[in-house]
Amino acid sequence: MSTFIPVLTDYEKSHIAERQPLPERYLGLSDEEMDTRITAAKQALGRRLVILGHHYQRDEVIKFADYTGDSYKLAKHVAAHPDAEFIVFCGVHFMAESADVLSADHQKVILPDLAAGCSMSDMADPEQLEMCWNELTQLGIIRNPASSAQASSGVALAPGTPPPPASVVPVTYINSAAAIKAFCGERGGVVCTSSNAAATLTWAWARGEKVLFLPDQHLGRNTAYKMGVPLDQMVLWDPEEINGGVDLEALRRARIILWKGHCSVHTRFTVRQIEQLRAQHSGIRIIVHPEVPWDVVQAADDAGSTEYIIRQVKSSPAGSVWGVGTETHLVSRLAAEVAPDRIVHELDQFGCLCSTMFRVSPNHLLWILEGLLAGELHNVIEVEERQKHWTRVALDRMLSIS
Repeated sequence: MSTFIPVLTDYEKSHIAERQPLPERYLGLSDEEMDTRITAAKQALGRRLVILGHHYQRDEVIKFADYTGDSYKLAKHVAAHPDAEFIVFCGVHFMAESADVLSADHQKVILPDLAAGCSMSDMADPEQLEMCWNELTQLGIIRNPASSAQASSGVALAPGTPPPPASVVPVTYINSAAAIKAFCGERGGVVCTSSNAAATLTWAWARGEKVLFLPDQHLGRNTAYKMGVPLDQMVLWDPEEINGGVDLEALRRARIILWKGHCSVHTRFTVRQIEQLRAQHSGIRIIVHPEVPWDVVQAADDAGSTEYIIRQVKSSPAGSVWGVGTETHLVSRLAAEVAPDRIVHELDQFGCLCSTMFRVSPNHLLWILEGLLAGELHNVIEVEERQKHWTRVALDRMLSIS
């Protein structure tokens, strides 16, 4: 485990009341007491409860999850327990929103700490996306803005008539707000994850000439490049600039329009870190998450989603040495699970922490679960009904793409 995590955990415990307020009785508890009480509450709730835990959660929380995984894997588990009344999502806000959309009407989705957001998700504002779409239409890049919406709206077409092709298909990474997903769904677009990004781009290009990919430019660039799209057929759309700050000819030439957004964790990884690890460990293999910058992927040996990283490391021959570039809790757990047969090093020697995931504490989880036992619902995540339909359409498309 990165040496700074225990220090950070101790600091967080002493400052936990500075975020979402918790009742005084949930502050200052020992780890042992919280473990005992969380276990008892979970057992008492039984089949009424399902806890989902993202790979980036801290150890003290994820050990209570019924299912662990990346965003894609967890989304598929939402519908697996129709008898559960409560889905407690130990992750961040956009994940809980997706779970609410995919859950049954009688189920309540709960986020233990409402302060657990995502800076990347916040980089795609619905109003800015609407403006982008309008500007692309005015520039003639989107030539028939109604066609993609019509193709997915259920409007009847003559038998055997294919839906009209879209000039631009919007694709949003699952790390985005429900409003962004709904926008894409209504316009013939789709949600993707790092697990199915390549298959999703294939799906989108089969339905349109260009893809508008948001909010993570790096996932879009790395995936498209690996699929054979040259960099000069990609453009970066800056929502703070008029017409995205992009030259019209470059837009016409582009196959993919990348939104100017990024993950604050994965952009900390560098080529220099890879060079240093290679110098220190002969024969080491470097694997990174595709949210890292393009030059880091090019310097690494492999790249893929968190699930892919875990599979590659665990299935490697005994004696393998790895350098892994993703969130520190996942890397630390993976290193412990494969030792001593395989050695795993953090690409960043200090570890890259997702601070918003870290906000979900065992104190918050205990408060949520004991509240449920007392008939009290805290932090229920509900997507507005007007957004739910198209968000569901976009997520269902995602789940249908292998």
